[in-house]
Amino acid sequence: MKKTGVFYHPSFSRKSYLTRGSRLEDFPEAIDYLLARDNVVLYESPAIEEEWILKVHTPELIRGVEGDPLCSTGWHSVGGVVLAGEKICTGEIYNGFALIGAGGHHSGRDYFGGFCCFNDVVITITYLREIHNIQRFAILDTDAHHGDGTRDLLKNDPDVLHVCFCSMETCSADGTKVDIPAPGGFWGFSGKAADNVDEVYANKVREEFGPRVADFKPDLIFWYFGFDTHKGDYGSLGLSKACFLDIAHFMRQTADEVTDGRLEVVLGGGSRTDLATALIPPIIEVLAE
Repeated sequence: MKKTGVFYHPSFSRKSYLTRGSRLEDFPEAIDYLLARDNVVLYESPAIEEEWILKVHTPELIRGVEGDPLCSTGWHSVGGVVLAGEKICTGEIYNGFALIGAGGHHSGRDYFGGFCCFNDVVITITYLREIHNIQRFAILDTDAHHGDGTRDLLKNDPDVLHVCFCSMETCSADGTKVDIPAPGGFWGFSGKAADNVDEVYANKVREEFGPRVADFKPDLIFWYFGFDTHKGDYGSLGLSKACFLDIAHFMRQTADEVTDGRLEVVLGGGSRTDLATALIPPIIEVLAE
């Protein structure tokens, strides 16, 4: 049986760096209907050990995070992302969705901010390389904003493909670090989202990420999923639920074809409780099809 893991800690529903309130306050009850299935398993996210954080970040950054009350969920957030990657790569689960209380993609070696504390995806890559000898990774980042911390940490790593949909347009000489101007909202349509922005955005993801990841042949794919791009949230590009589900189906199919199913969805930005409750369970459902 192909199992989907969901990684969660109760603190994520009580406090978070990414919310006006508690965006995950309806969880885990919001996925009770999925947890009733034999192929969907809920794991409690453990706190990451400091030795793994120090392989990516400086001691000064850790002290700064410790002093920021908005980062109190940071350790369990990273721990869940790492545990999900491990269980996917060891075959215990087929794919996974990691819920978080504090984000990661704006966290570099010696700086953090932008609702991010520790770089969860880069710490996971470091762990999987050292413990499980998994070396090659691809990251699709569809959060509203540029994943500057992730890019800074991985810019000289040819074994990580990082494709980021943001406000920039760049491509490294080796083709592994790519920024795509995101269609929609104030970036793609002069301040007004097109009527078909969902279709345009999802098709752009297919066109730009699909061929690259197929050629790159990673061992594991991360999708850094931010719903802050949804209309009405703080990074709105005018997108709706249809776009996210379209990308979820594409990512599931791509992982099936390229990595034998190894796909980890990591929750990124987004502030509204109603959107979290409406969008996250259906994406988990796509993973568990």
